Amino acid sequence: MLYDNKVDWKSLIETFNNFPKDGVVFRDINPLFRNSVAIQAISKEFIKQEELSKIDMIAGIESRGFTVASLLAKNFNKGIILVRKVGKLPGKTIKKNYEIEYGSSAIEIQEDAIQKGQNILIADDLVATGGTAIATAELIEEMGGRIFGFAFIIELVYLKGGEILRKKGYDVRTLVKYYD
Repeated sequence: MLYDNKVDWKSLIETFNNFPKDGVVFRDINPLFRNSVAIQAISKEFIKQEELSKIDMIAGIESRGFTVASLLAKNFNKGIILVRKVGKLPGKTIKKNYEIEYGSSAIEIQEDAIQKGQNILIADDLVATGGTAIATAELIEEMGGRIFGFAFIIELVYLKGGEILRKKGYDVRTLVKYYD
């Protein structure tokens, strides 16, 4: 688990072939979340102390992104914005439709969650094709927020989502990269 005083992230991520359906390789971060050393290391790996004043809020993408965002928010003394599937948030919301691999989807944020000009760090467990991450960034920007960057535990490099985000000018930070 520890290697030269650093967390061996891949040793804490379990791989399941053909889950949730045939042909899919699922990277399970639940063992990582059960490890107290890894939990403490997550925040230290993503953000440098001098950057904290540049972040106002952390947006967590449903659902595992809520855990990542919560860890970062607690350690950095920041608030959390929940980015949810449509129909899961009470009150007035702002919705963003977007395309995914096999159709379309939508996310929403409560209307009063972001103040104009706030710098938002977007957190999730994994970036694959980047569709949900891009939609989240666009929604936050439409609401007047500015994107500080993205924090993902895993980047599936072969699906090019991280690359797409970087080409759009976003700072993308990941702990583990899988190339196949």
